Amino acid sequence: MSEALRDRVAIVTGAARNIGRAIALELAGAGATIVVNAKTSGKEAQEVVRAIEKAGGKALMHLADIGDPAAVAGLIRATVSQFGRIDILVNNAAIRRESAFEDLDWQEWRDVLSTILDGAYLCARAALPYLLKSDLASIINIGGMSAHAGSEGRAHVLAAKSGLVGLTRALAHDLSPKGITVNCVVPGLIATERGKSAARTPAHHAVHSTLLGRRGAPEEVAHLVRFLCEPSARYITGQTIHANGGAYLP
Repeated sequence: MSEALRDRVAIVTGAARNIGRAIALELAGAGATIVVNAKTSGKEAQEVVRAIEKAGGKALMHLADIGDPAAVAGLIRATVSQFGRIDILVNNAAIRRESAFEDLDWQEWRDVLSTILDGAYLCARAALPYLLKSDLASIINIGGMSAHAGSEGRAHVLAAKSGLVGLTRALAHDLSPKGITVNCVVPGLIATERGKSAARTPAHHAVHSTLLGRRGAPEEVAHLVRFLCEPSARYITGQTIHANGGAYLP
């Protein structure tokens, strides 16, 4: 294991599978203690905890709906009770549904916005008192390429992910002077496993291709997140950084 994040505590939301899982494992590999959050995927989240512990790290699973203020308060309380501090918050949890706009009802709109955008706000706000005590505090928001390139059937997802970019910039202005760096990492065309609610390949995957000629791996996104959390990246804040193999060039 690396020592770059030794004695640091990181919360990773939506960490049971895919990019969230890779981020949790990557930060643990750098020495951080990890709180593995999931909403309902307890079995998979516990598997992430076991993988971290098997590699010699420390981790805790905590199930919480991050769109619920009370549940977020419980997540933060459990983290501090168990580990005494919070240094890193990775807002990764997301719902990636696709619906034609004429079929997009209010509840589905709110479900997506609540998890992606409200969840990032709630987690950052609740973790803030503890992040302010850290000398290596970082907030990483996980965006989405389709919010920049556009896509059909994703009005709710694009609105929420675009909001994360604005939230990142706003928090960087508010929190960087207090020693907390805030950045947005935007994955694109990543090979991930999808649940039943998002079984088919996203529509925007069919109209974009990478310059590298392949899909990215979750671990390649996780490497970038890890770098932004390490001491060598303290001069980077307020940025939206794309990891998409050249599929979208801002």
